[in-house]
Amino acid sequence: MVESSDRTGAPQPHTSSGSKPALAGIRVVDLTQFEAGTSCTETLAWLGADVIKVEAPGRGEQGRGATTDKPGSDSPYFLLLNANKRSITCNLKSEAGRALLEKLIVEADIFVENFAPGVIDRLGFSYERVQSLNPRIIYAQIKGFSPTGRFKDFLAFDPIAQAAGGALSITGEAGGRPLKPGSNIGDTGAGLHCVIGILAALHQRQETGEGQRIEITMQDAVINFGRIAYAAQHMFNEPAPRCGNQSIIAGTSPSEVYPCKGGGINDYCYVYTTRASNAHWHKLLEVIGRNDLKDDPRFIDAKARAANFKQVDEVLSAWTIHRDKNEVMRLFGSAGIPASAVFDTVELSEDPDLLARGTFTTVNHPVRGEFVMPGCVIKMSASSVPVKPAPLLGADTDEVYSTLLGLSTEELTQLRAQGAI
Repeated sequence: MVESSDRTGAPQPHTSSGSKPALAGIRVVDLTQFEAGTSCTETLAWLGADVIKVEAPGRGEQGRGATTDKPGSDSPYFLLLNANKRSITCNLKSEAGRALLEKLIVEADIFVENFAPGVIDRLGFSYERVQSLNPRIIYAQIKGFSPTGRFKDFLAFDPIAQAAGGALSITGEAGGRPLKPGSNIGDTGAGLHCVIGILAALHQRQETGEGQRIEITMQDAVINFGRIAYAAQHMFNEPAPRCGNQSIIAGTSPSEVYPCKGGGINDYCYVYTTRASNAHWHKLLEVIGRNDLKDDPRFIDAKARAANFKQVDEVLSAWTIHRDKNEVMRLFGSAGIPASAVFDTVELSEDPDLLARGTFTTVNHPVRGEFVMPGCVIKMSASSVPVKPAPLLGADTDEVYSTLLGLSTEELTQLRAQGAI
């Protein structure tokens, strides 16, 4: 990779063919915190945008210190959500700091924030104000709930969004308590939905020359991920059920995690067979050496297997328990049967295929040293951005203000003395 600079003033990576990344030349003013907003702006950075993270002097974004394992060092949480950004400090509670942000807005293409309801307006940067400063800007907001609904003033973190969006109601065993899914679909799910809206708005701006407002709620994002549950609601004329590892809309078996050799907490393999035909089931019986069950009336078709899923589970568990999960996955996968070992986070982050693909990558952080993290999972043939570590607080303050806004060393010194940066 080689780098050059464009109108953003930030180094711009080139691909080996000499082309720039997809969003090269796009500047983002990033007022996000925690996960929903930061996952949005990190994705934009990985697509080539120049993301300028605006943080409070002295303490920075709250995620820097939250859950850190090393006092004085940014948390792994922060590092995972803020790669490839530039950090500047700006005190938005001071008149001089707000004036700086106004100047940045004039130079920007995108403005993203996910403060608590009402905060951005109290700071003086409502959509109407920002749009008046820069009519071409795309102004994106992520909140927990609809800004016009009865929950508009309520705070939301990922588990709250998952409860509000229905994910908890369909997760867990039948008859058991609701459980929070492990993945943060409320936070990062909202962030990625926001990216989709921003990219569409950038395209539309090419035709209209004008920006617009993008409004995402975490509750909406979780609902969108659960749309198949509404198929179940229509089919059963009642709320979608909790059904463990079984399909929520139509019975099929096997559809379960099966215990494997080793006995560890993740020594399982998930096996799923289609309900459309007997093809997967018959192949599975061949692999486990139970062709005698092909004509068994309990398993004769998908409907029968769903009704007798406990017996199916007994048959399969008796075979999987003598083999490790990777062998089970290999034997079934090679035979055309959908199956996956239950991989834990260490196994995934050390997987050679995922490392080679860049799903995981190692960055060299100035304080923590080598740090392994998920990289950009969007693979594009003509756009590629190497992953860089999250910036230290204010690491790019002088560069951005001097290069982008033309401030002198004396002016920066004066702003520091005022507490504006």
